[in-house]
Amino acid sequence: MIRYIEETGSTNFDLVDRLKRGDYLPEGDWLVADRQSQGRGRLGRDWFDGSGNFMGSTVVHWGPGQPAPSTLAFVVALAVHEAVGGFLPSRDDLVIKWPNDLLLNGAKLAGVLLEMIQGRVVVGVGVNLCSAPDLPDRPATSLCAYGVKVDRDTFAERLHEVFTLELERWRGAGLAPVLRRWQTVAHPEGTVLRVHPPGEEPVSGRFAGLSPEGSLRLRCADETVREIHAGDVFLPDSPG
Repeated sequence: MIRYIEETGSTNFDLVDRLKRGDYLPEGDWLVADRQSQGRGRLGRDWFDGSGNFMGSTVVHWGPGQPAPSTLAFVVALAVHEAVGGFLPSRDDLVIKWPNDLLLNGAKLAGVLLEMIQGRVVVGVGVNLCSAPDLPDRPATSLCAYGVKVDRDTFAERLHEVFTLELERWRGAGLAPVLRRWQTVAHPEGTVLRVHPPGEEPVSGRFAGLSPEGSLRLRCADETVREIHAGDVFLPDSPG
């Protein structure tokens, strides 16, 4: 089920608040807002609120025996890539940037935020369908900028469908197939990356694939390989 509301502070906050109050939220339900006044993305950034864009959240019930909840970042990224790609004439320029940003021609088109609450994961997704923000540190774009017009509700239905499928695959087949599929639609191995881990100076290197847990492997200039567990990733040739 998808519930549409006109305005809220944040769809993620709404679901987190309900979970903290002890409400039961069925898996597979989505909360989608026309406007958000206090949306937040990864690392506390503002979440752009543009009319006609997709802004929605859902809940995943995590349990023992399932892959680590943090790896849902790859599941959601694949679902958003699949949902968006279905509206484009070609997916050649649609790339996932570690771990879950979606780029179109190097500019940010979509982002994902995960929050763990009492054994449940609140998944927030923002997609620039109609307009994009003016970001200080990276370019952003929208589907409309490429002449692709997608109705928000139509996109919501498609994302709901593909995310349900990706979630079943993640639970049934495990993480390894998810990571292999992720790498087929992400920046290829050997891509030059600049990474800014939290609390550290930026480091540069070449993408050397993923660890079995999904950490980013960065091959540095001295040929050592460092595993990155969190941080901002930039593609220097296209600083998105």
